[in-house]
Amino acid sequence: MDERRSEIRLTASECARRTGLSVRTLRIYERHGLISPPRTGKDWRVYGANELARLNEILALKALGLSLSRIADLLDGKSTDLGRTLAIQREALEGVLKRAHRGLAMIGALQDKLAGGAPLTLIDLTNLAKESSMVEPTEDAVAWRRYEQNRPRTEVPVDHSVYEDYAGCYQLKDGPYYIVTAKDGRLFTRVVGQSDIEIFPESETEFFMKALPVQVTFARDADGLVNSLTHHQNGVEIPAGRVDPQTARGAEEELLARIHDKVPFANSKAIIQRIVAEHVRGEPDYDGMAPALAALARQQSEIVLAELARAGDLIDISFKGVSQAGWDVYEVCFTNTNMEWSFFLGADGKVEGLFFRPTP
Repeated sequence: MDERRSEIRLTASECARRTGLSVRTLRIYERHGLISPPRTGKDWRVYGANELARLNEILALKALGLSLSRIADLLDGKSTDLGRTLAIQREALEGVLKRAHRGLAMIGALQDKLAGGAPLTLIDLTNLAKESSMVEPTEDAVAWRRYEQNRPRTEVPVDHSVYEDYAGCYQLKDGPYYIVTAKDGRLFTRVVGQSDIEIFPESETEFFMKALPVQVTFARDADGLVNSLTHHQNGVEIPAGRVDPQTARGAEEELLARIHDKVPFANSKAIIQRIVAEHVRGEPDYDGMAPALAALARQQSEIVLAELARAGDLIDISFKGVSQAGWDVYEVCFTNTNMEWSFFLGADGKVEGLFFRPTP
């Protein structure tokens, strides 16, 4: 039996009533090409599971502040993915909830200040106005980019001769060196010290990883030479300019030597002590992190804080060694559990990687 024939269909008015939208809004979405409800023999529009799934996706993207024309451009030709739609809706709502809790805490503090007889300062009032607006476009932009980066990718055939144009060494902005290698009609990328990961074309200049939700876009200068790339991951877009291969290879040799000799970063223990303390307080130094890590850390901040609250008080931190990827590894002891923490510093001194896990 045809499942589409047997599914429940709603008229426009029924769809509007059940979703809380107006019939006029449904018509506007249709005019923008966002939905295309099928019609009955009497030319009535009907809405089934596919149309409702698309409506949820539209509403999720509208919650990020995107215009209907922008949503139409972004969704053109793409199938609806309810898993990603639910994830972006949850992230948007969690962001609202977090800001609401923060605003309520600020209001409570100001009420206590007034009750104590102290006047509210200009700074108090401007901060309150900013918090009450509940607008954080930067977080919304990051959330959309993460949504876009996680959508399904389709590999397309391209002329493999262009891979030689892309091969070479690059340096991510304020970060590590990035090596692109062309081999046997395939293209690979890696950060120095890490393993090659193959990337696949979705256009002649746009590539994606199948193993991770990561994309790489190459760009040419006015003379047609490939002089830069952009790394897309965790809602962040990091540009990288082409550099002298000897510089990148030298940095990789230094990293491999540090791994072999188990030499920690300079001031490594002080750095991990600061990082752990900041996370225990619930005040991570996002400015001291690389953009991709900062975006991910903000997303997971409440989970990390809850995990550390269960761990108890910090007792001791001891160096364990350097991992095969060049991360400094520490044993961190709390009253209720032991953990392994590891981190990696970029050339600019910012934390590029941070990871912790309970140990037996």
